[in-house]
Amino acid sequence: MSEIDTKTAKILLNGESVEVTVTTVRQLLESIGLDGRKVAVERNLEIVPKSAYDTTPILESDRIEVVHFVGGG
Repeated sequence: MSEIDTKTAKILLNGESVEVTVTTVRQLLESIGLDGRKVAVERNLEIVPKSAYDTTPILESDRIEVVHFVGGG
């Protein structure tokens, strides 16, 4: 029987300290209910390309900023 690794990481998400059990940017976005196509993500002061959301890790002490795009007229 194998166990899923549920290690938590304490990160800053939009300036707020939170604990997460996600491992990638894509999982983080899904866990907070955001569509990756409609946001921009910065990890430790570097923009994360949308093509890298599945492979960019979320690690202890990361500083993540998520900006959502809002349409209107």
